Amino acid sequence: MLSFVVFEPDAESMPSALASAHLVGPENVPIAGEISYEHGLVRCVKTTREAAGLAMQIDLGLGFEGSFAGDVSILDPGVLEDIRTSGEPAAGVALRSPGRLMLETCLLPERGEPYLLSLELARRRLMLFLNCQEEWQLFALAPQSPILRLFERARLTFTEALVAPRTASDGHAGGFSPEAHRLAMRALILSIWAGECLTLHNAATDFTPRTSGGVYARTVERLTGAPPKPRQMRPVVSPDRAGVVLPTRPAVGCAISPGVQSEGLQQIVKGACDFISVPMRWRDMEPGEGRYAFADTDRWIEWAVRRAKMPVVAGPLIDFRASCVPDWLYIWENDYDTLRDLVYEHVRTIVTRYRRTITRWTVVSGLHSNENFQLSFEQMMDLTRVCVYVVRKLHPQAKVQVEIAHPWGEYHTTNRRSLPPTLYAEMLSQAGIQLDAFALRVQTGAPEDGLGARDLMSLSAMLDQYAALDKPISVSAVGSPSAMVPPPDTDDTFDESVPLDPGAWWAPWNPVMQADWLSAALSVAATKPYVQSVCWHELSDASTRPEMPNGGLVDANGVSKPATARLGELRDALRVGIAPPRLGVFAGLNREVGSPVQAPTP
Repeated sequence: MLSFVVFEPDAESMPSALASAHLVGPENVPIAGEISYEHGLVRCVKTTREAAGLAMQIDLGLGFEGSFAGDVSILDPGVLEDIRTSGEPAAGVALRSPGRLMLETCLLPERGEPYLLSLELARRRLMLFLNCQEEWQLFALAPQSPILRLFERARLTFTEALVAPRTASDGHAGGFSPEAHRLAMRALILSIWAGECLTLHNAATDFTPRTSGGVYARTVERLTGAPPKPRQMRPVVSPDRAGVVLPTRPAVGCAISPGVQSEGLQQIVKGACDFISVPMRWRDMEPGEGRYAFADTDRWIEWAVRRAKMPVVAGPLIDFRASCVPDWLYIWENDYDTLRDLVYEHVRTIVTRYRRTITRWTVVSGLHSNENFQLSFEQMMDLTRVCVYVVRKLHPQAKVQVEIAHPWGEYHTTNRRSLPPTLYAEMLSQAGIQLDAFALRVQTGAPEDGLGARDLMSLSAMLDQYAALDKPISVSAVGSPSAMVPPPDTDDTFDESVPLDPGAWWAPWNPVMQADWLSAALSVAATKPYVQSVCWHELSDASTRPEMPNGGLVDANGVSKPATARLGELRDALRVGIAPPRLGVFAGLNREVGSPVQAPTP
């Protein structure tokens, strides 16, 4: 068993934090276990003997108040002067909490005495910083650079927490002192600040080489000894970093809402996107068995192809989420042979109709999570193979990708019939299923499993993990809300479970924070050499079946949100190969919540 000491006031947030807490094993694979909290201790009972880490949402605002209350001098003036972006004196810098984020500890062995939770979270963040610095090859940073000075302050504070005087064990605190916890929380917050800065710095550094083709040209020359030939440019495997290197710049897109269309929405898409993504939910395409409804989808595709001259990505064709499955299909949920035949016929019908207009198909999404229809491992693989085969046969010129939902895989801790997302992707590659790319659905800020807020370094490190599959990556659905999303209604009168907290990245979600997340997350993804496209998950809040409430670029009244302009800025910057003026935001320094600020330029 693992146990962790929690001090006040962090104990106040434990009920909501435990609602999304889970255990993580080697290779970041979630593992089953029971997590409880009582008398200042978080207890974790594992189903395996291997080392594991604890992942849970942490309210860093509480830790901030306890560690930095009234203290704006925790960074020396030189670091503040270098990182801040306004012209105000360093003494006026306002420090902020990074928000309520999903964080995790290192893999820890079982032991009789408890660990200090804040200390282990800080240890993990320091290790992640060093791992990312090595993976991103940021060795040229001078020891006196503001980012490394910020990291060094975090490391020294962590050391102080390690050697802080212990107290006599009272059976609850495990001998740890409140001072050790205060220092550990300070080290944790400092390391997250440093990680945000390093991630944005890496994106800014790689932006022009990635978009201009410089990274690809250097990689090909290293591999072959000669520059790339224009007619032979294809993805190559990087010799020194995980993943492939693509010859073309990444494309920027947005998922439209088929049932919502207007001249205004079309102009917004045309002004901000390189392509559109057309969701083809089975529930919408075939609301009654054998009775198809193509009109809404046809109008958007006709506009994109004939008027806007814009590529179209379609799908996912098969997605078994409750919001995507037609009611009549549940009759066959326990009859796999019939279900397989229905899937085959549905995919064949859709591809046959649209194969002259679609450039890329997302054939399936989220089969690995097994969250609605219960499939065996063999059935998951077979259904994926069938869908890919049908699309390949009917539309051989199109690109084909499979979408990974919930790429961190939290669902696997409670649904043991599911597959971890990385294992599912690896099995598809080993099975010889011919895919052109893997797609990742990266949404945050909603009170649902797997959608808790995470920081930029965690996002970037997760993308690097999937790059190891040596396939191009499409970030097919990036999204966050422009207002706090209420928990879903439940029909169970006796449901006493604590609702999931959507978390917050620096501040509660609002239109400016949504725009900040769009700028930062899409820029970080787009500068990866293996990412071929990034796509916002929803165009309009007026959608009858939204991906996320308040998650669109346009509100329900048709008014553009700040995120719309940010998407256009990114698209234009990628076209000219120059980093946008607001690559991201470092919301913790020199910033009032809700006011935009440029990214740090260390």
